[in-house]
Amino acid sequence: MKVILAGGGTGGHIYPAVAIARGILEKYEKADILFIGTEKGMESSIIPREGFPFRKIKVRGFMRKMTFENVIAVKENLLSLIECRRIIKSFKPDIVIGTGGYVCGTMLMTAALSGIPTLIHEQNAFPGITNRILSRFVDKIALTFPEASDYFHSKYKISVTGNPLRGEITTIGKDDGMAAFGFDEKKPLLLIIGGSRGAKKINESIMLIAADCEKNREFQLLHMTGESQYESVISLYKKKGIPYNTSYLKVMPYIHNAPYALAAADLIISRCGAGLISEITALGKPSILIPYPYATDNHQEYNARALEKYGAANVILESGLNEDLLFSQVKKLFSNPDKMKDMALNSKRLGKPNAASDIVEAIETLLN
Repeated sequence: MKVILAGGGTGGHIYPAVAIARGILEKYEKADILFIGTEKGMESSIIPREGFPFRKIKVRGFMRKMTFENVIAVKENLLSLIECRRIIKSFKPDIVIGTGGYVCGTMLMTAALSGIPTLIHEQNAFPGITNRILSRFVDKIALTFPEASDYFHSKYKISVTGNPLRGEITTIGKDDGMAAFGFDEKKPLLLIIGGSRGAKKINESIMLIAADCEKNREFQLLHMTGESQYESVISLYKKKGIPYNTSYLKVMPYIHNAPYALAAADLIISRCGAGLISEITALGKPSILIPYPYATDNHQEYNARALEKYGAANVILESGLNEDLLFSQVKKLFSNPDKMKDMALNSKRLGKPNAASDIVEAIETLLN
């Protein structure tokens, strides 16, 4: 089997593509896989590090207002169609798969018009513009959230597969997660994920929670600040006299062994990117979700509301976020084990830990 995977720009588009590639290789050990991306996107460093062949094409997205940049974009995208045609002609793929980002546009369109089987995967509850356009041309549409189907016309193409996860997510136990960070297995753990680049409002709104953790020791706290905000957050802890590196409270700029942190957590406060949401639900974790207000098309709020609708998460918009509100929600949940259990069960019901293998099945259906 020869497969082209196109996707890029952010990790939310890249890591699902990697998970799909690994799912293919698990079943077809000799599969030949080629990734397509851009030089400026994160994929240019991530994909080679993951050990896959990678080819760059020059393509860019359009601005949402009339600018000269759009003239340049038209030129580059037309040229990229020619380059995509060359890649397809030389590689001769059996199928072309897109996981989002404007790099998918020309690659998937070229493949579709060339009569090659095509599949797109949409991670978010509110689909991106590229996938909405491509949906009319491709053969199969795989979705993370069933709510996304409202935005696609060709319902017969749709399969709700979930979002492909890194393999270790569902194999690590809670005890292993607690031991990895030196936490007490007898007390609940609150995991706060400020984002890889940080989330200023979230980081500033957890000080009452941290102070209560220090004073009463009823729960434990693992706080990832994001590397860019670590120093400023540590300054806040110092200013308020809260220890930030103890057996029960740990502040880190970035959690490199994230699967262990997620496995250990009893409650999670985080943003609402599709990848993290998929991991939370695959593990059946209750959460308090705070959408990034400037996400494209407000897709993070759509993701969060999809969990809230089924009682798996509480949602707080950043415009209404403050220390008192966040502290109140955490205390209410930790003091109500039955509510936490219900949220965990609802979260687990939404999880799709076999997404990668389901997408491989969809690929096989197309090819057969």
